[in-house]
Amino acid sequence: MERPEVNVNAILDSTSPMVQVGSKRSRRGLRISVIAGLVAVIAVLVGVKANQISAMVRAGKSFVPPPESVTTAKVESTQWQASRAAVGSLVAIHGVTLGAELPGIIRKIGFESGTSVQRGALLVQLDTSTEEAQLAAAVADAELARVSLVRAQQLRKTGSNTEADLDAADARAKQTEATVEGLRATIAKKTIRAPFDGRIAIRQVELGQSVSPGTALASLQSVSPIYAEFSLPQQALSDLKLGQEVHLQTDTFPGASWDGSISTINSEIDVATRNVRVRATFPNQNGRLRPGMFVKVDVVSAERRPVLLIPATSVIYAPYGDSVFVVEQKDGSPRARQKFVRVGERRGDLVAVETGVEPSATVVSSGAFKLRNGMAVVVKNELAPNVQIAPQPSDR
Repeated sequence: MERPEVNVNAILDSTSPMVQVGSKRSRRGLRISVIAGLVAVIAVLVGVKANQISAMVRAGKSFVPPPESVTTAKVESTQWQASRAAVGSLVAIHGVTLGAELPGIIRKIGFESGTSVQRGALLVQLDTSTEEAQLAAAVADAELARVSLVRAQQLRKTGSNTEADLDAADARAKQTEATVEGLRATIAKKTIRAPFDGRIAIRQVELGQSVSPGTALASLQSVSPIYAEFSLPQQALSDLKLGQEVHLQTDTFPGASWDGSISTINSEIDVATRNVRVRATFPNQNGRLRPGMFVKVDVVSAERRPVLLIPATSVIYAPYGDSVFVVEQKDGSPRARQKFVRVGERRGDLVAVETGVEPSATVVSSGAFKLRNGMAVVVKNELAPNVQIAPQPSDR
């Protein structure tokens, strides 16, 4: 018997709708399971992070910052002489540039560059050989004219000559004498001498050089005493007086100072700057101060005024106002309290406080920049810097 043929394709075609429906259901269930798992994981992470944040908030509320280490200083009450600082320049009391008045050739130079000379000392001698020869002839002519005048006067007494002869002899004597004086003046002008005591600068001519009128030979400056010229605001006029004490310092000689006094107060105010020029005189026996040097001066008032002093490092400068931190005892521990102040004059490492702190108060002298109002501090004054009103920097 023949086996009946089985159509496999027909069987598969008849069962394919059921298989497809089961496959779709399984994929949907898998997708739902994955989404549920992700949601659960996210919920867990959110819960963990929320617990961490809440723990940090609780810790922040209970956190107390450790005290900062600072150094302190007492507010010192003292008296200062009011002073006004300025910058200026040194000016010689007498200063000239020596020059030739007449043309000639230099035959002698009587000084060395940079040396001190006395008044009347010979500095430069021009050639005067021609004038000296003319002077000898003029002296002889003047002597002859003088003798002729004496003879004419004797003859006039006896009536042997006329009044006109006597007048002519007198005029001739005066004329020859004037010629002699003129030649002597010319020789003197060709002999250049120091007009005052001072220090002469580098010479600008050499032996044998031909000079014309106005040729600069050298500069001569009187350096002892010496002037310091500076300017102050017009508001200082009410405090300025002749003879007022002035202190001078220069970077050329660190640590050295000179004491002088006001010798001149200008009679007018500069319309551009509204400043008044002032000149002070300083002794300069050793000659260390030289004209043209840049100097710093302090004009000191004779009156003293009370001031409160604190280290300059205590002040926190800000656009809205300067302030300091005052150390006070609170709850048994030192704490910093910020106070606004108005500062005044500064001298060295110290500054005057006009308002804001009380005498004998304790202020933070270093470390104030890291403090906040009410913050606990630890005082370690063994690290405090040495403050001075006139500090002397060391090279070490």
